[in-house]
Amino acid sequence: MPRLLDVSDDVRAEIGDEEADRLLAGENAPGSYDCTSCRTPGDSEQERTSTVLFIGDETAVLAFAHATCLPSQVVQVTEEQLQGAVRSITGDDGQNHAPEQAVLGVTSGLVMLNGELHPALVVEPTGPIARPGAAGGGDDFLPLLIEQGFMPVTQLNSVPSVLPGWSVLLAMGQLHAVLQPGTGGGQPVAWWQAHQPLQVTESWRMAANKLRQVLVFAAPAGSIGRQPREDLLRDALDKAAVNGQLVACAMPLAGT
Repeated sequence: MPRLLDVSDDVRAEIGDEEADRLLAGENAPGSYDCTSCRTPGDSEQERTSTVLFIGDETAVLAFAHATCLPSQVVQVTEEQLQGAVRSITGDDGQNHAPEQAVLGVTSGLVMLNGELHPALVVEPTGPIARPGAAGGGDDFLPLLIEQGFMPVTQLNSVPSVLPGWSVLLAMGQLHAVLQPGTGGGQPVAWWQAHQPLQVTESWRMAANKLRQVLVFAAPAGSIGRQPREDLLRDALDKAAVNGQLVACAMPLAGT
């Protein structure tokens, strides 16, 4: 039975057209799976599912994720990280797990502030983000963003300030990237980029085109989760803010 699978061009290039077509036809794809992002069950016969290819130094592993959690993409990891991911995917709970490569998950939704609906993106990594070159564990995701100009949020009662040089790229009504300033004042570069453009709702796109800016919220892994409704997303944002686990900014909209 055909599956509701998204196979990005990058993944197809790595696994080949024949294997990609077999996956889409349902020959090699599982019906049910555990999402490689949020770890909750998914069903590729019932909901859109992304193929995520983890590539190490010597081996590669094809995993599956809810399309609302991650776009289909290729993720480069070390061989040690890949073996840790394999143990996690296969349910081997033995010790000595290697850390998995964290990926930024992006969710879109409308957030009510001061009586007006604002288009928002919520960014949450799939795992802890360590400072480059840092030894040991820890999660430096929020401190790193605060250094970039994101502001801590303790309650959602006002529109955050605009972050200079950053923007949200929308094209043909689809979300393509979050751009940050280039080094030395050069061209903007992608801080986050969708390997396959993400759909946004018509109401989200209309609000973005009206206000010409998007609110971007970010929280550490496990703070927000995959929320199926905007009211639940708002509740999760409020909780993260109260717990000191939320930063935010506004970014101009690039595109339409």
